[in-house]
Formats: sequence, C-alpha cells, structure tokens
Amino acid sequence: MVTLSRRADYYAGGLVMLLGAGAAYTGSRYEIGTLTKMGPGFFPTVLGFLMALIGVLIAGAASIGGTAENTHAASAPPDWRGWICIIAGAGLFILFAAHGGLLLATLSCVFVAAMGDRTNTWKQALTLAIGVTAFGVIVFAYGLKVQIPIVGF
Repeated sequence: MVTLSRRADYYAGGLVMLLGAGAAYTGSRYEIGTLTKMGPGFFPTVLGFLMALIGVLIAGAASIGGTAENTHAASAPPDWRGWICIIAGAGLFILFAAHGGLLLATLSCVFVAAMGDRTNTWKQALTLAIGVTAFGVIVFAYGLKVQIPIVGF
C-alpha cells in the first residue's frame, strides 16, 4: 500500500524530473560550448540534467521505505504561517529591490521569511537577516557587480 507521504514523494520527484528534463531540452537548443568557453546553453542544460537526476532520487527514495513519522506528517494540516511568511518575504524583496535597494530588500526578505518558523524569535530572525544581508551585499554588490543599488533611496 502506498501511503499519502510516499505518493507525494513520487509526485514531487516526477515534477522535479519533468522540470529538469524541460530545462535540459531548452538549454540544449542553444550553443553549449566547452568547459573553458561556456555558451548560453551550458548552464541550463547541466542544471536541467542535475534536476532530473535529483527527481529520480526523490522518487526512488519513496520506494525504499517510509517510517511511521512520514505517514503522520502527511496527515498534519499545512503550516500557513510558514507559507505566508515565505511568500511575503519574496514580495518584499521584489518591492524593495526596485525602490529601496539590495540592503533593505535582503534584510526584509530574510527577516520575514525567518519569522515563518515558529521556533525562531525575532532576535534570531534579525541576526540571521543581518548575516545574510552582509554576505549578500559583499557577494552580489561587490563581487558580482549586480545592477541593484545597495541603498536605493
């Protein structure tokens, strides 16, 4: 008998596999190039193949076996707080990246998304947000020269 949890793993693995195959197919229609001189199709093709492989692994793990914990987790209601905080965090990033800059966008996104976890306190969420923001500004603004201003006011 296939439990609800295992069925969800099969569907998730199939979806990841399908998305990966689609990305690999679309990427292969562009010039792939070589490892030393990558073309525009190289990254989506490789990423697509990796996603398809991960999809196979997810679906395969569902057939290996499940525990009683997995069947119990499938019957639990969804945690709406987590969903709402993650979606709101992404929305805040989009809003503030356009009008407030990378610093405010990243800080607000990570803070709100971290508050979706019921075990986090606001101090832990703020500490995480500051750390990720500092790392993000260093990597994306200074390292990769992304075209979002650090402060956009």
